[in-house]
Amino acid sequence: MSNSVAENIANFLKDYPPFNYLRHDELIQVATNIGVVNLDKHKTLFKVDDKLHDSFYVVASGVINLSVIADAEETLLNKCYPGDVFGLRPFFAKNNYMMTAKAREDSIVYAIPIAVFKPFVAQNPQVLDFLLESFATNTRNPFDKENRGKLITDNVYTENQSNEIQYFQSLAYNKTPLKVTATMIVKDVAQLMTENLIDSAIIIDQNSPLGIVTDTDFRTKIANGRFPITTSIDKIMSVPVITVPENVSVAEAQLLLLKHNVSHLCVTIDGSDKSEVKGIISEHDLIVAQANNPGVLIKEIKRSLSPKELKLVREKLTDLIQSSIAKNIPLPHIYNITGEIITAIIRRSVELAILDLGSPPSRFAWLSIGSQGRKEQLLLTDQDSILIFEDVAPEKYRDVKDYFLKLSKRTTAILEKVGYQYCPNGHMASNMLWCKSLSDWIKQYNNWMKMPGEKSNDISSIFFDYEIAFGEGKIEDIIADLIAANAKNNALFFDYLGNDALRKNPPLNFFKKFNVEEEGEHKGKFDIKNRGIMPLVDGARLFALSMNLRGINNTYSRFKQLALVDPKFSEIYLNCADAFLILSKFRTLEGLKNDSSGDLINIDELSKVERERLKNALSPMKDLEELIKDKFQLTQFS
Repeated sequence: MSNSVAENIANFLKDYPPFNYLRHDELIQVATNIGVVNLDKHKTLFKVDDKLHDSFYVVASGVINLSVIADAEETLLNKCYPGDVFGLRPFFAKNNYMMTAKAREDSIVYAIPIAVFKPFVAQNPQVLDFLLESFATNTRNPFDKENRGKLITDNVYTENQSNEIQYFQSLAYNKTPLKVTATMIVKDVAQLMTENLIDSAIIIDQNSPLGIVTDTDFRTKIANGRFPITTSIDKIMSVPVITVPENVSVAEAQLLLLKHNVSHLCVTIDGSDKSEVKGIISEHDLIVAQANNPGVLIKEIKRSLSPKELKLVREKLTDLIQSSIAKNIPLPHIYNITGEIITAIIRRSVELAILDLGSPPSRFAWLSIGSQGRKEQLLLTDQDSILIFEDVAPEKYRDVKDYFLKLSKRTTAILEKVGYQYCPNGHMASNMLWCKSLSDWIKQYNNWMKMPGEKSNDISSIFFDYEIAFGEGKIEDIIADLIAANAKNNALFFDYLGNDALRKNPPLNFFKKFNVEEEGEHKGKFDIKNRGIMPLVDGARLFALSMNLRGINNTYSRFKQLALVDPKFSEIYLNCADAFLILSKFRTLEGLKNDSSGDLINIDELSKVERERLKNALSPMKDLEELIKDKFQLTQFS
């Protein structure tokens, strides 16, 4: 590859993690070995069950869809945009690809040889940290760290396949390893390994690990005659032993094997080589975990036959969220995992309602809206949804709508029993206003967008944050096309939406003090949702609609993508993305601690460092407000 081409590729990669952690000369080394793959629209790069490639991939231009075939249907899992990393399965597994990568449009991807990149993983802790923290992501939207770009996992949420949940969970391992002393001879240790049908032994001193021997040591040091079989085992053991704590996750174990280029990890009580040996993890254990450990929660959801069973799953999800935050898993990944599980709960709730009522009289789509539609619902907040059924003959309309209203009421009742409260504003499919035919919904969106404000009590911006949870995907596509068409050159709509985004009370006063509640039961508390998070949500939605960023509903992901398509103001967008994560984590921790919505925070309970961090996270809002005013020429509230 010519120096100029490599230089151009290196300049592209340097803006995206994990490549932004590499020096320029290292980037040039990687770029020089990169293969450039041109994919025509709908061309497949790899598909389910294909043998693993010797490279992983970065999208240079275009869009790559990642999908899986389940129940005879192709399900889209992710959309990869420029800068997104995917196809990392060869890094972590021996079995074949578990999803299909196909070009959504004419695209170019960079193929980075794993053999070339591996040394940088082992040598650069930041690259390793990015892979460790990012391998769990399943973002459609996805998805990361402080910079642009995201990494897409190669695991899927189907019942019979591996999925990201395992990367937050502890790994099962051999808890009865073979332990031997340093003075035992090789022949005796080999005999014990054969009798126990295992491929390793740990050499211990007072039950702390000194070293490890594996089949590889016997092949490379004994079989070739380097050492006699009567030598003591300490002469051929590998040192030091790489140790891990008892609660090590699949992802952590995988990356440690990769980093240290070993085939086994020793489990000890505290993760150090000074404490008692508790077990051994082999590469085989990880392969088994990936190949056979299904998404437990997703599987339980699919088998649930009652709201009570779904509620138990939701309680387990809360535990998963808590443990993920405790492990410092990046919040975008937690959002994505949680979003998929919540969507599965909603889908199953609809299915249970259908089982009660019988088959639907027409095709339909159940759309989650608001925070559920943005996949930002970590806490048990209220439910928001709409139902759209396909157009039917006029004489059938009333009966069809009656069926779907009954279906919606049963579904929302199930979700209420699971723990999702009814929306106080009635933004649910069980409300006849939000359960109607496709034509009626088209009229509704046309009215909202062409005549905004005339019926302001009927419009809520959350109707522009949606994600299909059940039903006909083409119906969702029609609504997306309609919104995109109506948004073009629609100054009146964006004037209304922009002013609506600016109406929130500022989080800080003139003296940079928190604007807290002045009266009522929450007097003295800070409303982090309405004063902190919602202005960011509204701003991200506003710009996403104006720039036609389709298929990206998550606030964090919207800001990250805005930084790419509107680079002049990328710093503002990226600061807002970071602020959203920080504020969301504050809210989530508050909600988990008090079993609440987390909306209101007692500032006095925060440490000085926490207060400063919270205050700093609120600072980008002023820049966002000014950008909204400038972009949409807003000088006063309407």
